[in-house]
Amino acid sequence: MHFHEVRFPASLSFGSVGGPERRTDVVTLANGFEERNTPWAHSRRRYDAGVGMRSLDDVEALVAFFEARRGQMYGFRWKDWSDFKSGRARADVRFEDQVIALADGHRTQFQLVKTYRSGAFSYVRPISKPVAGSVRVGIEQDEMREGVDYEVDATSGMVSFAHAPAESMQITAGFEFDVPVRFDTDRIQTSVASFQAGDVPNVPVVEVRV
Repeated sequence: MHFHEVRFPASLSFGSVGGPERRTDVVTLANGFEERNTPWAHSRRRYDAGVGMRSLDDVEALVAFFEARRGQMYGFRWKDWSDFKSGRARADVRFEDQVIALADGHRTQFQLVKTYRSGAFSYVRPISKPVAGSVRVGIEQDEMREGVDYEVDATSGMVSFAHAPAESMQITAGFEFDVPVRFDTDRIQTSVASFQAGDVPNVPVVEVRV
């Protein structure tokens, strides 16, 4: 797979602009009503990495990172400072932050997910790039021990238990995570004069499926 397990410098992504994007097909009927459908089960995030550039050293770091990824060729990790934890942004990660599954007594592997709720509605987002060392997992009210009770694949977000949890037990998890992305351009245009004048390069970044 064309993906490098390396994070875009977090100091450069801080202050960047971006967020989730949806695709909705809207058809207006003759009677004025609408039919709305979407071919996407999950949203796709877009960012502008250029906004976080504050110095010529930052530009140099950006160009080096861009060249090492061969432009759009290789994906990488991105820290979305507005959404990078299983719980509240200012709270510590807790093992009961998210209910990721209900055990059936047979399964031993569970995908990390984050649920977004608004009123009676919710959206479940698969988390494929957890930050290594940040994941905490529990069964019901008990926290499990990584390396003893379970293992986490930081490249896929899959949690594997040594033994299948008992049926109907809630599997919970807390974690920090990155977004798998790639550059959405094969060209970066920089100018020392324009940068000193306050103009930063436009560097689009888009989420990829992994």
